[in-house]
Amino acid sequence: MAKASAPAEGSALTAKYIIIGDQNCGKSCLLLQFTDGKFMDQHNVTIGVEFGTRTVEVDGQCLKIQAWDTAGQETFRSITRNYFRNTACALVVYDITRRDTFRHVDAWITECQESAGNENIIIVLIGNKVDKDRKRKVSRKEGESLAKQHGILFREVSAKECIGVDEVFESTAKLILNSVDEGKVDVTNRASGVTFDVPNHSAPGTKRGCCG
Repeated sequence: MAKASAPAEGSALTAKYIIIGDQNCGKSCLLLQFTDGKFMDQHNVTIGVEFGTRTVEVDGQCLKIQAWDTAGQETFRSITRNYFRNTACALVVYDITRRDTFRHVDAWITECQESAGNENIIIVLIGNKVDKDRKRKVSRKEGESLAKQHGILFREVSAKECIGVDEVFESTAKLILNSVDEGKVDVTNRASGVTFDVPNHSAPGTKRGCCG
């Protein structure tokens, strides 16, 4: 594949992320911590999807991340499945204090791989709530083993304490930018989940950006 041409002046690379997993795993808190650097103890249950953006800088390059937080309830599955398409990166979240959320990870990963429409999608298995380590029901070794089984990345984070949150997004952003530079990602193909976009400075949720 030929290397992508340079963006027009004033444009930036934008990547679509989705955050999936069971209800009450902290997906919305993960998104809010990333976009606004905030944590809310009480958060309304996500109905359908929520959306947030933030631009990150990696090795002098900028990537605008558009992250879609999807509802974990089965009731909304037919709606949220539509958002799996054309995705560059999927974060599959479980709660380390609830084994049931970990048991459902296989299904989430499989659904993502089947519905994303992008064979180069980056998938990260994320064990959330490491700030509650004393209540842990799923060991780090189990998470690492399952991720290895699926051939995906693994991280543990705390959306509450902002442990590892930025690292997840920045490390995946680096992988995406490197793939674009190496010509492995076609930014003219919507299915790749990576496109050139003209930044909208007035758009909400673009706090803490570096390039816009």
